[in-house]
Amino acid sequence: MSILGDHSDARAPRVATKGGPGPSDAAADWRRLSPRMLLIHPVREVIRFIPALIALFFAGHSNGGGGHWWSLIGLAVVITLSVIRWFTTRYRITADQVQLRTGLFRRKVVAARADRVRTVDVTSHALHRALGLAKVSIGTGSTDRKRESLELDGLSAADAQRLRSELLHRHPVAGSTAAAVSLDPNPRPGSAGYALPGAQPNGHRLAPRPGWAGQPTPDAEVELLRFNPGWIRYAPFTLSGALTALAIAGFAWRIVEQAHLDVKRVGAVQSASRHLDSTPLWLDVVQVTLGVLVFIAVLSMIGYTLAFWNFRLTRHPGGSIHVSRGLITTRATSIEERRLRGVELSEPLLLRLVGGARLIAVATGLRVGRGSERGGSLLAPPAPRARVAGLIRPIMRTGRGVDEPLLRHGEVACRRRLLRAVTLPALVFAGLLAGGLAGGVPSWLVVCAGLLAVLAVPLGLDRYRALGHVLAGRYLIVRSGSLVRRRVILDADAVIGWNLRQTFFQRRLGILTLTATTAAGRQGYAVADLKERASLDLADRTVPGLLDDFLVQRG
Repeated sequence: MSILGDHSDARAPRVATKGGPGPSDAAADWRRLSPRMLLIHPVREVIRFIPALIALFFAGHSNGGGGHWWSLIGLAVVITLSVIRWFTTRYRITADQVQLRTGLFRRKVVAARADRVRTVDVTSHALHRALGLAKVSIGTGSTDRKRESLELDGLSAADAQRLRSELLHRHPVAGSTAAAVSLDPNPRPGSAGYALPGAQPNGHRLAPRPGWAGQPTPDAEVELLRFNPGWIRYAPFTLSGALTALAIAGFAWRIVEQAHLDVKRVGAVQSASRHLDSTPLWLDVVQVTLGVLVFIAVLSMIGYTLAFWNFRLTRHPGGSIHVSRGLITTRATSIEERRLRGVELSEPLLLRLVGGARLIAVATGLRVGRGSERGGSLLAPPAPRARVAGLIRPIMRTGRGVDEPLLRHGEVACRRRLLRAVTLPALVFAGLLAGGLAGGVPSWLVVCAGLLAVLAVPLGLDRYRALGHVLAGRYLIVRSGSLVRRRVILDADAVIGWNLRQTFFQRRLGILTLTATTAAGRQGYAVADLKERASLDLADRTVPGLLDDFLVQRG
């Protein structure tokens, strides 16, 4: 059962649209990307079309013609198209829209309302940095993948920073003829809910934000977190190294397969094979395992360094949270504070065992791990838990934090967690045991299944200990999970509805799962295995009046 209120968050509508310029756009001038992109576009396109150019080369030779001439013609076409792309790409910021125009034979204009801009992501790859350029991705909260994204690939670094200020802080860049304004009817205290003097959207004059007297310098930002090289020790306890190792292994295997190489003839492989043949099997397993773990740990630390070197979290006085990071490829993401509806303290199992955690933003229009905004929600990399948890209060501007005592969910929830954790491993063990007794299953496999069934008991208990919730002031705090433990501090004002789900077994136990529906973050945060009356009471206290009709019907 889902219950949605009629006060849905006006800050997170679908915004990206196609079409021509509106009547208020005539005053704003179209701007070009940096001419230095003419050095990047051809290189990028040539690399992209290398397989096609090679195919042209061999096709020309097979037909008795000059394959190199076909390749040169293809190369000229690719370079010409990449140059045309620069000449036909324009963008402009008007009083109420962000517009991107592309195309020569088929003109296309993608527009988004300026007051719907949630995030601005500034990325500079190695080639961009060498030429002083950056790519700007404008997050508008649109979740429809068929819609065009607003990406400006090829602004100068200075223009990218000015554009970020113009979009998020409602401050026009030099030379701009129109000012973007915020139309948020109820800006949060300390947010960027203001407009420039003289702006009159919908016929109303909006006053400047108190204390704002022009664009502040970077020195005016308040630093909340800075990268510490000692945090690299947490890298081996994340999954990034394992995923990188799998990717490298798959890529290497594909090369070996395509080249028809016999790896058994490689000297290093032969030496390793002879060494393993001369040692007992148990020692072989230990050595191989240690080698793989060291390899994964090294890759994890390299990846962590590349991704989070120079990490810096700051608060801009214009009303935004700013995250910058990266060694070779730099990335800077800015989130409007009025879009920030909560935070999520994430503690994966391995990271939790060594006292680490990471912090994720719960922001309107910024979905965790989705699309071009992937990774833009990260507020703190894997780091000491105490340091990461200490960011919650200054970021949310509240005294409620990670140490708020939570309400437990009772013995019924404990039994259900244990039952769910143990049932599947126990059934697998029983099946393998029956097969082992019949002589069709190896004994070691039966032993492994039995160990998994035994280990499921502490896993179920840990999942129960993780369950908890509390309504602290205007914040709903929810904790759950074992393999990945998450503690979410969600602003009650961000809850736009409730989803009440009750399985067959939950109905027999008199419990249900209550999910807070929101336009921010993961779009829903569940409070699992609550008593029916306790869940309804929690929902009613979080958003008073939303469940009135439902409670009357239940009588």
